[in-house]
Parts: sequence; structure tokens; C-alpha cells
Amino acid sequence: MTTLFQQIITYALVPTIALTGGGLLALVIRFGVQARSAILHFAAGVVFSVVAVEILPDVVRLHNPWLTVMGFSGGIALMLLIRQFTESPTEETADPLVASSTRAAVLPVAFLLAIGVDLFIDGLLLGIGFTAGAREGVLLAFALGVEVLSLGLATATSLTDDGVARFRIVRLLLGMSGVFFTSTLIGATLLHNLPETGLDIVLSFGLAALLFLVTEELLVEAHEGKEKPWLTAMFFVGFLLFLVLGIVA
Repeated sequence: MTTLFQQIITYALVPTIALTGGGLLALVIRFGVQARSAILHFAAGVVFSVVAVEILPDVVRLHNPWLTVMGFSGGIALMLLIRQFTESPTEETADPLVASSTRAAVLPVAFLLAIGVDLFIDGLLLGIGFTAGAREGVLLAFALGVEVLSLGLATATSLTDDGVARFRIVRLLLGMSGVFFTSTLIGATLLHNLPETGLDIVLSFGLAALLFLVTEELLVEAHEGKEKPWLTAMFFVGFLLFLVLGIVA
């Protein structure tokens, strides 16, 4: 095992632990409606910043509009299909009594898959980042740690409000952490030698999935309660934080 690979494994644990730790924290501390909205706004801002700082510049640099359209269209089509076939029955019934009785039994599959795609793309970016340079990889690891910490908080908080059992939430958090760690290894090995055409499709696909996560999942759930200016400001705080970390990196 090379020194670089050992370093990648070590620093990949930073976001992995942050994701699980953030989720477990949300299980221990019961967040109110406004705190939940603030977490979701913050997470949405961070993810949107990842799109603007890490992914979009690479897509533009690769400069292949046809491959970009292909990957982006595939990402949007997949997310829309997932939503279509996993739509919660509580969203289709007008009877609030029926909705409340079935809510606890339903997992927000589209939300979880969007989070999973986000974590997979983040892991790939981290793995590729280390192959570009150790310093860049270390800084990116801590920056992504901030992102996935907020995602862990948002995911566990949302699932708790949906009535999902705690042991099930813990298993989901561990599974998502595994997705991130595995994709980091893939990014550091297989995708390191991936031709630019393939990389363009992967990044464009991830770009669409992350935008879907922000606009159709995180912000939609964040706006379920009464909106206040400081809650909206949390979106921009999250965006600015990752933007500054991206500049430093």
C-alpha cells in the first residue's frame, strides 16, 4: 500500500466520521421545527456551494457540451423517475388521518437516494483531489467534512420527524458513510485514469443530482414550517462557508 493511498484512507475517515457523528447527534438532541429548518437551509447552502465551487468549474473546463447534456439529462431523468416510483402514499391521499397513520411506515426514498448520490460524488471528488495533490486533498477532506456533517444532521432530523425507528436511522447513516468511503477509494484508483469524456459524464450527472437534492428535497422540507429571515440566511451562511473553504483549498 503506497503512502498516498494510506493518506487518502486516513483523511477519508474525516468526512465519514463527521457524517455518522452528525446523524447520531441529531438522534440524541431533539431539534425543534425552526432548528430543523435552519439545518436544512444550511445543508442546502453547503451542497449548492459544492456544485458551484467544485463541480461546475470542472464541467466547464472539460468543455464538451454534448457529453454535459448527456450526463446532466441522465441525472435529472433518474431523479425524476425515482421520485415518480417512490412517491409517498401520504402525498397522494387527502385524508389527514390516513396520512398520519401511514407516515411512520414510509421511508423518503427519493430524499435518501439524492443524499446517496451526493455522497458518492463527494467521495469521488475527494479521491481525485488527493491524486491532484496532498495539500488540496487534505483541505478538501475538511471542507467536505463540514458538508456531510450538515447532511448527517439534516438526514437524521428529517427521518426522525418521519417516524423512522432510531436503529434504522443508524443503519442508514452507516450505509451512507460506507458509500462515501467506498467512492473515495474509487475516485483515487479507477477514476484517476478515467478519460475526460467519462469524467465529464460523471460530473454532469452528479451536478444534476445535487441540484435536485437542493431544490426538490432539502429546501422543500426546510420551507414546511414558518419562514423567518434568519432561517433563509442559513442557506447563504452554508454557501459562504464552503466557498471560503474552497478558495483556501
